Amino acid sequence: MTSINKWSDEEAQRAINKYAKQGFSEELALRTYSARLLGNDPELVLHGGGNTSAKSENIDLFGNVEPIIYIKGSGWDLGSIEPQGHPAVKLEPLRQLQNIVELSDEEMVSIQRRNLLDPTAPTPSVEALLHAFLPYKYIDHTHSISILALANQPEGMKVCHEIFGKSMVIVPYIMPGFNLALESLKIYKKEENKSISLGYELEGMLLLNHGLFTFGKTAKESYERMIKLVNKAESCLSRKISLNLNQENDIVIKTNYLKTLPILRGLLNQNSAISDKSTKWVIDIRSNRSILNFIKRKDLKDLIYRGVATPDHVIRTKSKPLLLKSLNSFNKKIDYKENLIDWALDSSNRLEEYKENYEKYFNENNIRLGGIKKKLDSLPRVVLHPDIGLIAIGKNKKDAVINGDIAQAWLETLLSAESFGSFLPVNAEDTFDLEYWSLEQAKLGKKKSLEFHGNVVAITGAGGAIGSEIARIFATQGAEVIVIDKDFESAQKTAKSCGFYALPIACDLTNPKDIKKAFDIILSHHGGLDILISNAGSAWEGDISILNEDVLMKSIDINLLSHQRVTQKAVEIFKLQDLIIKANSNKIGGQLLFNISKQSLNPGKGFGSYGIAKAALLALMRQYALEEGICKIRSNGINADRIQSGLLNDQMIESRAVSRGVSKEEYMEGNLLKKEVKAEDVAEAFLSIAKMKSTTGALLTVDGGNVSAMVR
Repeated sequence: MTSINKWSDEEAQRAINKYAKQGFSEELALRTYSARLLGNDPELVLHGGGNTSAKSENIDLFGNVEPIIYIKGSGWDLGSIEPQGHPAVKLEPLRQLQNIVELSDEEMVSIQRRNLLDPTAPTPSVEALLHAFLPYKYIDHTHSISILALANQPEGMKVCHEIFGKSMVIVPYIMPGFNLALESLKIYKKEENKSISLGYELEGMLLLNHGLFTFGKTAKESYERMIKLVNKAESCLSRKISLNLNQENDIVIKTNYLKTLPILRGLLNQNSAISDKSTKWVIDIRSNRSILNFIKRKDLKDLIYRGVATPDHVIRTKSKPLLLKSLNSFNKKIDYKENLIDWALDSSNRLEEYKENYEKYFNENNIRLGGIKKKLDSLPRVVLHPDIGLIAIGKNKKDAVINGDIAQAWLETLLSAESFGSFLPVNAEDTFDLEYWSLEQAKLGKKKSLEFHGNVVAITGAGGAIGSEIARIFATQGAEVIVIDKDFESAQKTAKSCGFYALPIACDLTNPKDIKKAFDIILSHHGGLDILISNAGSAWEGDISILNEDVLMKSIDINLLSHQRVTQKAVEIFKLQDLIIKANSNKIGGQLLFNISKQSLNPGKGFGSYGIAKAALLALMRQYALEEGICKIRSNGINADRIQSGLLNDQMIESRAVSRGVSKEEYMEGNLLKKEVKAEDVAEAFLSIAKMKSTTGALLTVDGGNVSAMVR
């Protein structure tokens, strides 16, 4: 995938005009514009990677002119960066650091922060000193795949010199930070003296096993040099880079293969539970011919255990993936469940071996560093599954997607490097040093997770008033929300309100084929399920003595049987996640939450078809509590009344009020609190009961106080 020069003088001018209205300089506007061009090319930059800078001047309160550097700040992504994402730092104090020989990472960050013009601005990039030391106005830095394919060769220095010639400064691998800035400057000065004496211009600096810097007097010059050098690198590769991150999976994954995903997720979650952590793991699948063919390579084990494309990636993906066996290797028994058990046992053993190897890697390197490091978890972030493809693991969907993107970039780098010669990244010691970098270690324990962080929650009827409120409230608590509704547009609308990664699914709950398809989608997107909120329902009026049987059966279908259908699928997933976990205390279990209605306890006149089905739904909820409690599957219900929604619309409210001989307002406020109960009140109740870890078989009332419907 050749990087294309996307610079447009017209677009650049528009950026200048746009940001001028916001009070930003032309220099910073152009810095923002070209940084975005780089950040939106995945062959160059992925998810917060890379950094950019521009040198300028500032006039202080006393009228003094001082040199500054705009440098990408921590937390900003180049693809969407705004001018504020390049905080201004006083340049001279940074340049003075050239004259010292030792500086800790913490001291370096402190100095950079003390010299910010705006003390509330984000912390400057850890490579700010390298940008500051180099004498160029604009500097760009990326982790181009084609560059890394060459920079990770056994004789990378020689290869890169031959390809790029004298206009490129080549620096051996040095961990990011002060030492990298200092050593790079020394090498640069030598090359600069040569270029001056021989009359040629330096265009960039290639950091072996790391990435590429380009320089320029203007933003355009630096950007165009980046594109030119990256394309020159790619032209040397016999394999064309194909990093299609936005492409849909082109493999239809069979249902029996999908069933291995909750097993894998269960093994990961169990490991977190054993270590007293509440982490739930979510997956992201990359399944295409290229990945599956890669997994079939005879030299696969040799290739995948060599390491990451650039040490920066180890923080996201760890240094090695977990390799699983094909389910087909175990398809020897008539009982399909036994084949799954065999696969699960084998996968569990492979996971344990992976953890043991990680423990060994940590202990050996921690001893080397004096035993000062705090161990991260030992679980993989990338899994290779011969039947499915590449599976990325994350603590939420966003993390899983990012890890998947980086894993795909690693795979492309590896294959491209092999097409040229041989892929040989940095060794385990260098990888460890970056994975356990003090600046990363300092972040441990500082991030607080929301209560349902990483929990996969599916809500039926989520396009309606109550369902959409339930979806939104769980999303605010960190859940990965799956919005199921018969009307796809309504599902999409709710999903959009729940965040970028909320998943809308169209499903007719009276159609078993639709339900199977919906749950296959859930598995292929998230790998499992933690909570099912069975909310969908519909109502018809009519006295039971003269009610058409078709209406009664229709009500039973949607208000009872559909709940049973989706619950059976959910329970199957819960049990797959615990398939080989014998001790009940170690099981992950799951939650079933039903929207039952006060009609189950206090039926209303002319509402028999609905009340009868809901009474049966209450019995269904209790039956699941009775039978599945041993599996740590909790089953509870919400008993709501008179909630204005698609089911209880204005027309029905009018009808029910007439049947009770009261006004619409009196009907809606006909409770002990004399208060209309809202959809958000019901959502709060679902959230509350989901938090009640020692409760099952319970019915929580949300009706403002209805004596006739009180449980007794």
